[in-house]
Amino acid sequence: MADETPAAPNTANQPSFQLIGQYIKDLSFENPGAPGSIMAGTGTPTFNVSINVGVKKQNEEVYAVEIKLDAKAERETNLLFNVELVYGGVFRIKNIPEAQLAPLLMVEAPRLIFPFARQVLASVTQQGGFPPLMMEPVDFNAIYLQNLRNLQAQQATANQPN
Repeated sequence: MADETPAAPNTANQPSFQLIGQYIKDLSFENPGAPGSIMAGTGTPTFNVSINVGVKKQNEEVYAVEIKLDAKAERETNLLFNVELVYGGVFRIKNIPEAQLAPLLMVEAPRLIFPFARQVLASVTQQGGFPPLMMEPVDFNAIYLQNLRNLQAQQATANQPN
């Protein structure tokens, strides 16, 4: 009986999605009323948080995905704090069909790096003298789908004759 060794699988053409590294691109924390802003005040603060995702192709296989978080806290008409964070990840993508790239980069990539951006935001607000701002998990798929609908509506409006 001859020795038969199974052929090694050809991994060169296998789809691949790999996080290479993470970084803070921009971080700004403003506490304009300090030290008075950190003392207990009357009324519950209101929070306004916005989130955006951007993608920049670095080369044929590498993409930078950045989450921009803006968070403001106000009590009555006084700004307690304003924090802006741009947190990114660098991803290597191989052998992924073009039709699957956008959802991968706009949904899955931010989902992977969001917990780290969330921790930076919580840490910075806590070090600024406030309770840590703990953002709820974000549904990046819903954001992606909403952005697609907005883009389609804009294109439909632009294509209508006057």
